[in-house]
Amino acid sequence: MANEIIINTTLDEVRVGVLEGGQLVEFYVERKKEASLVGNIFKGKVVKILPGMQSAFVDIGLEKAAFLYVADIKTEVEDFSEFMEDTDVPLELPGRRARSDLTISELIQEGQEVLVQVSKDPIGTKGARGTSYITIPGRYLVLMPTIEHVGISRRIVNVEERQRLRAIIDEIRPKGYGLIVRTASEHSDLEELRKDTEFLLLIWDNIQKKKEKVSAPSLLYSDLDLTFRSVRDLLNDDVERLVIDNRDEYENILDFVKNFFPKLLKKIEIYDRREPIFEAFGIEIDIYKGLDRKVWLKSGGYIVIDQTEAMTVIDVNTGKYVGKKDLEDTILKTNLEAVKEIAYQIRLRNLGGIIIIDFIDMENLENREKLYSAFVETMRKDRAKNTIFNVSEIGLIQMTRKRIRESLGRTLCESCPMCEGKGFVKSPKTISYEIFRRLKKIPLHKGAKVIISANPIVADYLSDEQRAGLEEFEVTYDIVIIVKADSRFHREKIEITVI
Repeated sequence: MANEIIINTTLDEVRVGVLEGGQLVEFYVERKKEASLVGNIFKGKVVKILPGMQSAFVDIGLEKAAFLYVADIKTEVEDFSEFMEDTDVPLELPGRRARSDLTISELIQEGQEVLVQVSKDPIGTKGARGTSYITIPGRYLVLMPTIEHVGISRRIVNVEERQRLRAIIDEIRPKGYGLIVRTASEHSDLEELRKDTEFLLLIWDNIQKKKEKVSAPSLLYSDLDLTFRSVRDLLNDDVERLVIDNRDEYENILDFVKNFFPKLLKKIEIYDRREPIFEAFGIEIDIYKGLDRKVWLKSGGYIVIDQTEAMTVIDVNTGKYVGKKDLEDTILKTNLEAVKEIAYQIRLRNLGGIIIIDFIDMENLENREKLYSAFVETMRKDRAKNTIFNVSEIGLIQMTRKRIRESLGRTLCESCPMCEGKGFVKSPKTISYEIFRRLKKIPLHKGAKVIISANPIVADYLSDEQRAGLEEFEVTYDIVIIVKADSRFHREKIEITVI
């Protein structure tokens, strides 16, 4: 079955699912009040320089200042030939490299106005990540107005096609500008690429004009919303169809495609059945499976995914699978099965940053190499840039994956009010012993009435399992203890009132 793009729209939310063979492999969601800022260009003002961190904070009009690292600040003369040739990601910028020749204070000063493009959305407690290497993506090309260089997508593998595209770009590229040839450019003709270039130059000209008229901080350019980004960036020859359930947006997409890439017009479809579109395509259930901590494998093994602030840890276990031959064979089969599921979950959940995978340890060096090769090959489908390191002596694979936006879990969920994000809460037994210790600290007069208010689970445990302990306490101190259940209470919250 060919690839499909399914778009579900409501008043304030757009959800996009990318299917491969009928299975959800990528999921995007955008809400009006939480729309992605990636790609937006601002006129900002430097508010703080941090020489020790070789970085600066720039006010771009958001709640938190944007973070600008020294390697993301353009200098007058730079050579990027080694950085750009294999990229297809608009914000995979060449300036991101260690720079030892210049300090942050030599490049910018506090109070200076700068042009900043958001390269990463605010994530968690961190503000947006910014760059002064501006890139403006089109359908076929990405314009780099601050870098005079040509790059060709690494996904275009045919040598002759790369040479053909390079010849076209050399002909149409305006002097002083750079262009990245995107994957969608494969087999496109000169006229299509020329129109894309002219359109991008018009956008840049408008940005420059607006920049001169406004004061910092100001928004100069917003990238397309999720619906149109999906059409621009995801719809290609490998996609059989794009289906959307909103008639107005369907008409808007048709107009957009007619103007910029009419060859793909026949791939756009409207969904008008009563059943919700994500349920009809089996997407809804896949989304919520992508929130589970434990994922079962077909053999009976399973993986556990834990996401922290700094990294994601994935653990592989044999579970119910006992194999048919020796232990090493059982472990290898479980690990290889886990490889496919882990690669799928990384894409689906949009896990980024540092990822550590704890495969089941194997003694055979050849098996470790099989595991590494299988994982690298499986991750080739991933559109996000990733770097994978070989299997360590204790069976770990470490990798990094480019993170631009929040993961699926962080987008759809928030910290549990019970455990406050810890992933666990104190047991009723633990809380009951804390209550006894607190009672011993309270000055109690003879005949006092003590009211213990707690969550119903804790209250039931006290009244049942700890009834004997409460009665002993009543006799020892000559008091009366009353246990009250309050469903409004956090699992770990308790109140002790003495009357």
